[in-house]
Amino acid sequence: MSFRLRPLRVAVAVCAVAGIAGLAAAQQPDTKAPAAKPAEAPAAKPAEPAKDPVVATVDGQPIHLSDLETAQQSLPQQYRNIPLANVFPALLDRMISSKLVELDGRKNKVTDDPEFKKRLAFVEDQVIQDFWLKKQIAEKVTPEKIKQAYDEKLKSLPAEEEVHARHILVATEPEAKAIIADLKKGTPFDKLAKEKSTDKASGAEGGDLGWFKKTDMVKEFADAAFALKKGALSDSPIKTQFGYHVIQVEDRRQAPPPSLDEMSDQIRQDLERDMVTAMLNQLRAGAKIDKFNIDGSVPAPASTAPDTKPKTPAAPAPATPSK
Repeated sequence: MSFRLRPLRVAVAVCAVAGIAGLAAAQQPDTKAPAAKPAEAPAAKPAEPAKDPVVATVDGQPIHLSDLETAQQSLPQQYRNIPLANVFPALLDRMISSKLVELDGRKNKVTDDPEFKKRLAFVEDQVIQDFWLKKQIAEKVTPEKIKQAYDEKLKSLPAEEEVHARHILVATEPEAKAIIADLKKGTPFDKLAKEKSTDKASGAEGGDLGWFKKTDMVKEFADAAFALKKGALSDSPIKTQFGYHVIQVEDRRQAPPPSLDEMSDQIRQDLERDMVTAMLNQLRAGAKIDKFNIDGSVPAPASTAPDTKPKTPAAPAPATPSK
């Protein structure tokens, strides 16, 4: 059960188990004189691995490791930054299939088709846009710029207070009042939390909720906790959607600012967005841009001033004389 407004972050630990080679059995020393061995040729120097090895061929056409590295960047985001070896077999099969279709298309002169040439030009434009933007971002959104933006952001962040509190949660108000009475008689808070709290997670820790900000909790609980002084116990039960709480504030402090690691992703996104916006504004300002209607015709010139003159009503048509 959680009455925090924001979801808890759950860290998922992934354990990689390495195999261990077996130890060689101990050998008894050989007391016999060893037989003479023929002279061995010097070992050949191992060849250096290719920087961009061929990992497959299809009808004689090579597929290089770099081709797979490029293809990996077209995969969904969760697969782009994992080691290539983890997706190598499946990605290689995909590349072989792609190469087969490509070669068959070339064999059938698909590159001469006007529609193909049009689409190829479109794809080339997209690659240029993507490549150039990424290059500009890499040059301008640097770790130094992120740190500078972080330092500036800290100056504008308001100081927030945190409290360190314990609570005991029960279903009814009489139960909560009885617990408050026991606490005032000297019964340890952690003992009652472990025995009586329906919030089993915090109950196992003696009711301890750790440090939290006011916005972390539901309003009724937060208002009560932040109204208490250090060491104070709530005089009456606090009702929330979860039940009735007995709260004790252990300590209060100014919340430490978020770290650079916590904010770097958001800052990077903000800097990238601002950089691209500024780049586009600059390019638009230096370009001659003409827009046309959906049928390619020139739009009619917009009226510079609204017509404020009253319109004269049309004269009624003369009645047609009857015969």
